[in-house]
Amino acid sequence: MNEKSVKKTVKLTTPLKNEDLVNLKIGDKILLTGIIYTGRDAAHQKFIDTLNRGEKLPFEIEGSVIYYVGPAPAKPGEVIGSAGPTTSYRMDKFAPELIKLGLKGMIGKGKRSKEVIEACKKYKSVYFGATGGAAALIASRIKSSKIIAYEDLGPEAVREMYVEDFPMIVVNNTSGEDLYEEGKRKWKEL
Repeated sequence: MNEKSVKKTVKLTTPLKNEDLVNLKIGDKILLTGIIYTGRDAAHQKFIDTLNRGEKLPFEIEGSVIYYVGPAPAKPGEVIGSAGPTTSYRMDKFAPELIKLGLKGMIGKGKRSKEVIEACKKYKSVYFGATGGAAALIASRIKSSKIIAYEDLGPEAVREMYVEDFPMIVVNNTSGEDLYEEGKRKWKEL
């Protein structure tokens, strides 16, 4: 095993700052603690519409992290139902504008567009992957959850969540690296 293939585990706390992110490598394991927000494509359309009207977003975007999720309803006694990541490319047409405004992290699954990767590089933001199929495990790391905007969107309403040691992997970092492309390159070397 060479030094470059050794990945580290990093604990991060929101709100995120550039100095928290610039040394992260693709494949690094992250345990995130703090406030994060949820939003899927319908909520992202509302974010952009809000900005176009010159109004404020429903949360402070600077240093924030958005988790692409539409959680299942909570069972009695639970904070939230299953909360697995949704496919991220649906937010790609909205993400660069939010990154430009200070969004520092996105959590989802699947590959991102060239425009999102370039915005991550230019404005020092990171795309994190959460494991699809591990929704119940992920939900256990969510300690509180409340709807803060767009309740009319049902499961896609924007929520503020407090998470502890939320498990993720760095997929796109501030250097413009892409874990999916790196994986394909390594596979071709076999």
